[in-house]
Amino acid sequence: MNRKGLHKPWIAVFMALMLLITAGCGTGAAPGGEKASDDGKERVIHHAMGETKVKGTPKRVVTLTSDATDDALALGVKPVGAVKSWTGKPYYDFIQNRMKGVQVVGDELQPNLEKIAALKPDLILGSKMRHEKIYDKLSAIAPTVYTETVGNTWKDNFKLYADALNKKKEGDEQLKKWDQRIADFKKKMGDKLDTKVSIVRFMPGVVRIHHNGFPDAVVREAGLDRPKVQKKKEHSSEVTEERIPDMDGDVMFVLTFDQGDGKGKKLQKEWMNKPLFKKLDVVKKGNVHQVNDVYWNLSGGIQGANKMLDDLYKYLVKNDQK
Repeated sequence: MNRKGLHKPWIAVFMALMLLITAGCGTGAAPGGEKASDDGKERVIHHAMGETKVKGTPKRVVTLTSDATDDALALGVKPVGAVKSWTGKPYYDFIQNRMKGVQVVGDELQPNLEKIAALKPDLILGSKMRHEKIYDKLSAIAPTVYTETVGNTWKDNFKLYADALNKKKEGDEQLKKWDQRIADFKKKMGDKLDTKVSIVRFMPGVVRIHHNGFPDAVVREAGLDRPKVQKKKEHSSEVTEERIPDMDGDVMFVLTFDQGDGKGKKLQKEWMNKPLFKKLDVVKKGNVHQVNDVYWNLSGGIQGANKMLDDLYKYLVKNDQK
């Protein structure tokens, strides 16, 4: 039997396969006719601490702030690790179901570096305001991207997170929808856009008027006004009983921070029963509305912002215009 003759068909098959593979490589095509993934491409992300190189689309993300968690989920990214929420067990109720299996890596003011390292992340999202001192340690674990602060810069933060996560297109689409909602709200409000919005928060042992933070940023972008006495650069200010008149406005949104012990709610009830509070014009007109503290203050991300805008529609836009 001629063995050389037997080899010829196999050589032909082998050469044909090599031609197919070479053709595939030459066109950049991937199986199924899709384009080859650019996940391996390195991108330079400019952020609060300088520049960070992030490779492709991160798959193992750790979030160290509430807004980073909110925004990552909004962009379709489930973190492998996250700091626990300010309230909730361990995360806010509105994201709890989507955070199943996510490892808790400490809290926002004190992330656990060992737990973060054990997760072998390929991207860490945090904030200079919260975590400046541990930036170098985090960067030694994985590429780390920081926002400058949290709260009133929520839109810039969202854009940065989207860029770092390689989700810029998805981020732009969500912000476009947001802008459309804002434009629609302003149109439906019409000549009521001069409505002065008071934002008051009750906490265990403390009552605050919010000035320049997350809720203020959304309210102002919606075209609404704030009472003159509440227009300040600081985030918020503590209120004594003598300052109750400073709470007045055309409408008041009340936030209550309560961790399950009832202390925040108890203080709110005491204050809202005070004679001076009952004398406020906004109270007499029935324009005081209880809203969710998580949406209005704690979440800090695009999902919270949209839920806040839902409330502005609910309480300020006429029913027949919705």
